Amino acid sequence: MNAVTFSDQAMAASAAPTQRKGRLRYHTLIFHATSVLVALLFLAPLVWVVLSSFRSPAESTQPPIPPWPMDGFSISSYDRLENFGQSVLHYSGNSLFVAVGTSMLTIVVSLLAGYGFSRYRFPLKGLAFVLILSTMMIPFQSILTPLFLLLAKMGLQNTLIGLVFIYTTLQLPFSVFMMRNAFDAVPKEIEEAARMDGVKGWRMLVQVMGPLVLPGVVTVGLFAFLNAWNEFLAALVLLTDQSKFTLPVLMTAVQHGRYGSVDWGAVQAGVTLMMIPCMILFLILQRSYIRGLTAGAVK
Repeated sequence: MNAVTFSDQAMAASAAPTQRKGRLRYHTLIFHATSVLVALLFLAPLVWVVLSSFRSPAESTQPPIPPWPMDGFSISSYDRLENFGQSVLHYSGNSLFVAVGTSMLTIVVSLLAGYGFSRYRFPLKGLAFVLILSTMMIPFQSILTPLFLLLAKMGLQNTLIGLVFIYTTLQLPFSVFMMRNAFDAVPKEIEEAARMDGVKGWRMLVQVMGPLVLPGVVTVGLFAFLNAWNEFLAALVLLTDQSKFTLPVLMTAVQHGRYGSVDWGAVQAGVTLMMIPCMILFLILQRSYIRGLTAGAVK
């Protein structure tokens, strides 16, 4: 009787890991299947836009179902986009200048400000930081008119440089917050050891602290680049010269075809061109971007 009981217990014990492995495989399968479905859900609009941009002019006026070209792939939509104004490359250069300028200026200012808020003590430090963060709650649209008048008095209205300054100002609250948290995450002992070796001033920030907060710098720079690249309202209001339009503003000018109809082919081609730099940058920098975003979220 005891031998039978011991045998049953042994069989039950050996069967338990097998059942757990079966449940684990089942849960893993459900997780991967759900992940694939969510990924397809997010990728479907992107693929739809790219395929629709290669439809012929006749197909562009038809409902985009199915999205792929039925009469063969055509680049006529890109030709119409290229022939508008001073060519799409010119407007892409404007957007690239504004986005890169905003990204670089945001990195420099937020790096210095974040280091100062993290490592130095000065009067009203906490209040100043709270005031900087509180500006994120101000709707940009509510200060657009004062910004327009300010740039006009400075002689920067209808210039790409003025647009860079505006975009940088809008990015700084979030960027300073991220960089301060990135510096707070670095142990002070590292900085003290560097000081004992004679490292001071700019060398401390550039040679010691800079590489340690590189994920935060990538996050701030990429976030500023993407926002400046896709921003529409400020560029529409502040730029009046067509030769200085950025790509988002250009899209509003090319979307109207003959007799007031929408040139969907040109619109899809323009959206495809606008997506390419964003996707390339994110794919290259995604690890550093995510590390900086998660590390800067908390101390």
